[in-house]
Amino acid sequence: MIFELDDTSKVKHIFDGWNETLIYSCIQKVMGKIYVTDIDNPKSAFAFVGCFGFFGGEPEKELVVNKPDGFIIMTPQNEAWAKLIEECFPTSKCVTRYAVKKNTVFNEEVLRKNICMLPDGYELKIIDADTYDKCLDSPVTADFVAAFESKEQYLSIGRGMVITKDDMIVAGASSYTRYVEGIEIEVDTVPEERRKHLATIVCSALILKCLEEGLYPSWDAQNMNSVRLAESLGYEYDHDYIAYEVANDLRTH
Repeated sequence: MIFELDDTSKVKHIFDGWNETLIYSCIQKVMGKIYVTDIDNPKSAFAFVGCFGFFGGEPEKELVVNKPDGFIIMTPQNEAWAKLIEECFPTSKCVTRYAVKKNTVFNEEVLRKNICMLPDGYELKIIDADTYDKCLDSPVTADFVAAFESKEQYLSIGRGMVITKDDMIVAGASSYTRYVEGIEIEVDTVPEERRKHLATIVCSALILKCLEEGLYPSWDAQNMNSVRLAESLGYEYDHDYIAYEVANDLRTH
């Protein structure tokens, strides 16, 4: 049987050394959930937030097969978990993702210069109550806010910036998730507005906003284009890792 763990301190040791802020969000109980098969003395755990799941500890098939509804990106702690995911979901897509170091010291002067590249006719805005609603209008921008349980939660603990043109959101950088010490950045630009440095501009604005509040703007890259954008902002590539994209509605918890 699968249980949602309330006392997340019981699995903190399972994820020790896994430098992933989405796991922090779950353990710190800021957002997300942790599932186990033994609520008293868990030896394995599944941390889940947004569409990301992280499997740690002793491989446990029941945790893998009883996944949340819909699309999920499963990240194994080790090869044994990876083999178990492949066994349970043979049609899953194995992908490479790219971890970025979490100790960046940003050049704020460079970031401010980046913002000055904003083209005429475009406007930089904070994601407020009205902008939040507009983010949900498009699949390109929905992920800026969708991992949060509610609009109220996002406006309370989320942070985000968008660029608009003719009152339409054309690019944005936002907190995909939030943990105590910072955010995990989600960035995107609508296809027809790409290659205009909008991602660089809006990410620079969000990073500066985070620094003003004493929050760390963490970055994890889906592809090498994301790595290159991160490096242009001052981040440093760390290592690559594998994950599994799974689309299946099986769920028993």
